[in-house]
Amino acid sequence: MLRKIKIRSITAAGLLVVPMIVAGCSGFSSQSMEIDPPPAQVEADMLQSINDSLPQAKSEQLSPTSLVFLTEQHGLLAPVSLGLPPMDNKDNLPLRQSLEAMVKNGPYAAYLPQGFTGVLPEGTEVKMISVDKEQKLAVVEFNESFTAYDASNERKILEAVTWTLTSHDNIKQVQFWVEGKKITEMPINRTPLDKPLSRSMGINLEKGEGATYTRSSSVTVYFSSTSPTGIQYYVPVTRLVETGQDPLHSAINELIRGPQAKVGLTQVMTTETSLQSVKSESSGTITVALKDDMFIKGEKVPSEFLQAIVLTVTENVGDKKVIIQLNGDTNVIGYDNKNYGEPVSRSQYINEIPI
Repeated sequence: MLRKIKIRSITAAGLLVVPMIVAGCSGFSSQSMEIDPPPAQVEADMLQSINDSLPQAKSEQLSPTSLVFLTEQHGLLAPVSLGLPPMDNKDNLPLRQSLEAMVKNGPYAAYLPQGFTGVLPEGTEVKMISVDKEQKLAVVEFNESFTAYDASNERKILEAVTWTLTSHDNIKQVQFWVEGKKITEMPINRTPLDKPLSRSMGINLEKGEGATYTRSSSVTVYFSSTSPTGIQYYVPVTRLVETGQDPLHSAINELIRGPQAKVGLTQVMTTETSLQSVKSESSGTITVALKDDMFIKGEKVPSEFLQAIVLTVTENVGDKKVIIQLNGDTNVIGYDNKNYGEPVSRSQYINEIPI
């Protein structure tokens, strides 16, 4: 989807002021002095000079180029698809752009939608980034400002960088360097970094019903929220669940269970939804059969309901296509007019939120 990037610019007229003339040493003159207006050409040159020095409105349409994990209004990390123009000719430009967009008040701050902020400390610079294609390992080196974070954000920083870089197909794990040295732990809370991080670390971690921190497995599900400008978006939550369950069944059941009340997310399914079956085909397709009497055969289904299933399934079982059956109906049409009764792939860019 294309979108326009708009930045407000200040009119030149608002910057023109009328000078006040000071007479003598004892204050302002009691009489105003008339000043001849500048010649038309001089005035035009002045206005042009002022306009040239101001940020210009961006009218070009930018397609998404990066999927970046940003902090949203509830303090959770959410993926946002951004259209980022190139600002230099450095190596691994798409990867570098993604990380630079995560810097607070960084070079791409004007391209973030309202309600979303970068999690990397202000002043953070990406000094180097390289990818080992065989190991699917990204090595990223930051400057010293990377370590100037609040302790409460330590895990969030690691999650955001790891999930952003592993959004690329050729990257599965991430290693952190600072100022030319590999770091084996974070400097404040001492989170271990002796091994590369992957998505198995989870994101927006929470404990589910009946699970314990010492004995549990994890699944990642996608709930919904709405931006301050009224745009719906998806938020991944990694939930600790009881061990011994089928991961995919468990993930969908946690999706049906809904978000925990304190996180400010929206349930995408009704309390009457139930999972009938999950079948894996040899072709790599996953068929999810659900029952929910709220929906009548032939009636369109909210896209949030259907997309949350696709995102949740593919997050937990990898790059698969998903078929959804609802109340025995194999023709399931969403509000987006897509037929989810046919194999549907995960979108490369999700959460395209206008600026």
